[in-house]
Amino acid sequence: MLSKRFNEALSFAAELHATQTRKGSGIPYIAHLLAVASIALEYGANEDEAIAALLHDAIEDQGGAIAREQIRRRFGDTVTAIVEGCTDADTLPKPPWRQRKETYLAHLLSASPSVRLVCAADKLHNARSILNDYRQVGEDLWTRFKGGRDGTLWYYRSLVETFKQIDSTPLIEDLARVVDELETTCKNPVRLSS
Repeated sequence: MLSKRFNEALSFAAELHATQTRKGSGIPYIAHLLAVASIALEYGANEDEAIAALLHDAIEDQGGAIAREQIRRRFGDTVTAIVEGCTDADTLPKPPWRQRKETYLAHLLSASPSVRLVCAADKLHNARSILNDYRQVGEDLWTRFKGGRDGTLWYYRSLVETFKQIDSTPLIEDLARVVDELETTCKNPVRLSS
């Protein structure tokens, strides 16, 4: 069961990301954080992992070192370590996109099972969202992403391959299925009605 720590983390995440929306959609960012926590819980997350799922983008997007220390103070070292492990950059300006993603992929090979669980839950929700958005807006979707179409597809395929080098879990298999579907759909674009 989840304790009041989870509720506190949910409130904290909602405060941190209050003005943030999902890329190009206008959807409040908290929807993504809730989805990632839900996916993580569905695949066996404990409370620390679920809290980290709610906060997985806090260091990267909402304050760097300051957010890190707030998380440590409020939720402890274990949650902080998981959130740090899910962070691909905590400085501004961020390093170049491709370099950042390659470094993150290499990091996943030695990341803890908790980091991999939260990261995979995050990537699964992102991939589902990309697939859904692609079906709605078509090729225009790729302008939302620094990696564009080719870079984004490369990154998600590389994530699947990296995760599979470590372990093959039901979560990773679900991510692989969504990435396969995304690649297939992008090769055979959906015709948008005008």
